[in-house]
This record gives sequence, C-alpha cells and structure tokens, in this order.
Amino acid sequence: MVTKVVHASGTRKRAVARATLKPGKGLIRINKMLLDVYKPVLAKNRIMEPLQLAGDIVSKVDINVNVNGGGWQAQSEATRLAIARGLLEFSGSKDLKQTFLDYDRHLIVADIRTTEPSKPNDSKPRAKRQKSYR
Repeated sequence: MVTKVVHASGTRKRAVARATLKPGKGLIRINKMLLDVYKPVLAKNRIMEPLQLAGDIVSKVDINVNVNGGGWQAQSEATRLAIARGLLEFSGSKDLKQTFLDYDRHLIVADIRTTEPSKPNDSKPRAKRQKSYR
C-alpha cells in the first residue's frame, strides 16, 4: 500500500518553511513542537487559520513543519503558507482553493516583499546622499 505524502514550502522575507503532510490522526508539529504549545499566541493563531478553513481534512492528516530564518512573524507567515499549500495539494479540492482565496490571498500566493539592500559607503538602503560643494 502506497501512502500519499505531500511536501510543500512557503517563504516570507528570510524565513523558509517546509511542510510534510501524510495520512494520520491530525497531529501538527512545528520544529518538532506541537502546535498546542507553540508561542507566541499571535503566531499560533495565524498558523491555525488555514487549518480552521480546511475543516475535517485536518483531522485525517499529520503535518510536520520545519521552519528557519527570519523573525517569529515571518516564520509564522511562511508556516501558514506552507500548510495551506500542502492542504490544497493533499485534498485536491477546488472549493478549498476558492475558500482560501476568498479569505486571504496570501494563504496561497507568497508575499515577495523583502528589505532593500544597503548601498555602498552608506549605512542606509535608500538613494545616495547629496553633497554640496559650494
């Protein structure tokens, strides 16, 4: 018997999350920590959004997420994106995709905004400073 295993990834700024979904009892682990004890609570609530929207599919799937890089907010956004993409691929449902899009487009599409790099000989990322010779 072949079990269906789905790999999905999500990124936000410097954070990268890789989710693995396989048939199971509904356990969700982020960096080997159960979602129930994940802190801060704001990040936990953000990660739970696609799980609540998906409904009963979540109770049939075990989700393991490895996330690194970035801050805790970027990590929670990347994890949320990876879980939503994995659930879409696992279920194969068009209705679920439309539900995600109606709720928040960033559940499926990555937010590509990053910080602008600093310019040479200057500590700031914006345009070079003007210089007056007179």
